[in-house]
Amino acid sequence: MGSKRPASELEHADHRITTAVNKKRDTPVMRLVGAVSEIGDQPQMRILCAATIAAGVIRRDRRLAATGVRMLAAHTIATWGKGRIKAVVDRRRPDSGDDPRVRHGLSDRHEDNAFPSGHSAGVIAVGESFARAYPARAAAARAAAIAVSIVQVPRGRHYVGDVLAGMAIGLAADRLGNTVWGAARPAAAGSVP
Repeated sequence: MGSKRPASELEHADHRITTAVNKKRDTPVMRLVGAVSEIGDQPQMRILCAATIAAGVIRRDRRLAATGVRMLAAHTIATWGKGRIKAVVDRRRPDSGDDPRVRHGLSDRHEDNAFPSGHSAGVIAVGESFARAYPARAAAARAAAIAVSIVQVPRGRHYVGDVLAGMAIGLAADRLGNTVWGAARPAAAGSVP
């Protein structure tokens, strides 16, 4: 499970901040907010992307259908990225113990895979893809994505650092997906906007 080195000052600070905000994680309100934030989990995000594609197809709205494809691509990239990190990094979840260390490890146990936050990576990637396609709705999309990400801390599922790392992965996934999309469009005759 990794070395027995002491936690760094940054890890201690992360632990202090997280502990200060997740003291109410077992309250009815936080359980409700946590349940709502499960929209950020992988299956739910993929369903949201598929529903966006389907709505675009049904409405014959190429822009909406293309947005759903871009959202799905960004989510897939984010999921792949956070998965690669989780495969080699172990960190106990705040609600599973009192060990904030980020360490090399190979555990596949949910309790040891807090870093980075997959909810944050996926929801930020999807939110940014939607915001890029619909700038008039960008603020709402980003606010929802950030809210789903941030609530993982008071729920006790992640440290602040896990969420920030997940958000960075989500942003990078959106940028990479957009770059690939932009490069593929000219190559495809009659491409979707």
